[in-house]
Amino acid sequence: MVNKKLLGTLVLSVLMFILPKAQKIPLRSAEVVPYQVTVSEVKYKGKNALAIQIPEPADNEKTLALLKNIDFHNGIIEATISGQALANASETARGFVGIAFRVASDEDISKMEVFYLRPTNGRANDQVRRNHSTQYISWPGYPWEKLRKETPEKYEAYADMVPAEWIRVKIEVKDETAKLYVNGACQPVLIVNDLKQGGNLCGSIGLWVGPGTLGHFTDLKITKLD
Repeated sequence: MVNKKLLGTLVLSVLMFILPKAQKIPLRSAEVVPYQVTVSEVKYKGKNALAIQIPEPADNEKTLALLKNIDFHNGIIEATISGQALANASETARGFVGIAFRVASDEDISKMEVFYLRPTNGRANDQVRRNHSTQYISWPGYPWEKLRKETPEKYEAYADMVPAEWIRVKIEVKDETAKLYVNGACQPVLIVNDLKQGGNLCGSIGLWVGPGTLGHFTDLKITKLD
């Protein structure tokens, strides 16, 4: 007669051995390399977090704090992030905040993929602005302006969000496909089936902000699938 309790324990042990485990990444100033941004450790809305912003105008999208000792290809990235426009930001500031992945480890950050949010668009009265709440970009060669002009609506989508509040994001990456989930939704708000830097790129994870933004980041977890 099969001992069901023993069998259940064995199955659970096998699954725990096979299934990849999420790795919690401590977010501290010493664990990141800033590129065109400032980084500080703060307490924000009840959580220990990194605050990131761009001190001076940047001439490209390489505005991020890059995590040290991370090599990511396929897998899941989870984080809790918040973005808000700075008091002195231009009228076009949207609180741009997001996650860069497969960031090339060379000195110049020659390649990277990015999902980011525009939190002030989430509940705007203008429907067009709402449609631009989430965004995919890729460096080099694919800034948001180019993607919006050449392939309208393909790399942007709506998601409900509020500036200066915590927003949970999850990014699933598999070869040339990446999916963005927001605030625990069971379905992705944005799917990219043709990552512009190809399906073989490996690299680090970056905490990304755009111009005129104060971003906060916490609760980072990475699950590698290969």
